[in-house]
Amino acid sequence: MRYFVTGATGFLGGPLVRQLLDGGHRVSALVRDLDRAGDLAAAGVELHRGDITERASIGGAMAGADGVFHVAAWYRIGARDRSQAERINVDGTRNVLETMRDLGVPKGVYTSTLAVFSDTGGRVVDESYRYDGPHLSEYDRTKWRAHYEVALPMMRAGLPLVIVQPGLIYGPGDHSVTGQALADYLRRRLPLAPLRSAYCWAHVDDVARGHVLAMEKGRPGESYILAGPCHPFVEALEIAERVTGVPPPRLKAPPWLMRLSARLMTPLAALAPLPEPYHPESLRVAAGVTYLGSNRKAREELGYDPRPLEQGFREVLLPELAKPSA
Repeated sequence: MRYFVTGATGFLGGPLVRQLLDGGHRVSALVRDLDRAGDLAAAGVELHRGDITERASIGGAMAGADGVFHVAAWYRIGARDRSQAERINVDGTRNVLETMRDLGVPKGVYTSTLAVFSDTGGRVVDESYRYDGPHLSEYDRTKWRAHYEVALPMMRAGLPLVIVQPGLIYGPGDHSVTGQALADYLRRRLPLAPLRSAYCWAHVDDVARGHVLAMEKGRPGESYILAGPCHPFVEALEIAERVTGVPPPRLKAPPWLMRLSARLMTPLAALAPLPEPYHPESLRVAAGVTYLGSNRKAREELGYDPRPLEQGFREVLLPELAKPSA
């Protein structure tokens, strides 16, 4: 099979491409910067210079594909230019899916996120859940729009698309706020841990595998939560301590303190860029917030089977701990 992939140079797209190639498939990737895609070219990926925000650059790369994986997304905590979020997450998704429709590609998988459900208030929700209201971050808001205002209406109109919704993704090469927090924890530089915040932790390779399964077994018109096991952040650090021997920070921040900090940081963020962990958006999404979803449907229909967090941490944290300190 020949698959077209967006976001192939990214944290999730890279492992997905590797798994497709290992499965004997051909891969065509749309990349903005060919210089960043040397590893893909060396692996035999067919590279096409383009950008999902420029619809004219997509069709030639996608033509002849047996399936489309739309993984590319904008994710920036505290970005000043928020117009990029709309252009990439909303307009870019529309460009990719409309091109898929116009070319008659037989099937597609779109990477949404559990974050479209926002704070689930401690509930572990399923694919039927819907949240309509103010969002904690620009990422959450624009991914909600792409999910509910672009992908779902096109699916109802007959587009043979499957939506997958990962939760929190961790793994090698993670440069997100979560990846930075785990790196700070290993170096004993994490100042505090948020109380009551909870996430569904999935290794990036498991999420990539879930995408492949969605293409192979997912029913067009359906959504599947590709979440890992659910743990409060404090509990995840306790698991990390069992694995690494590194104690978690003693200070545990209650939600009210983090919300207050977010308000205090807001005027500072308007004056100058702040490090992501201290930006108001980061503080808001960690202030006792729970992003929790059930992967039961993905397990039963796709055979999705994410590894336990302790196993994943052994594979990810121990190699990082062994690296020399900067």
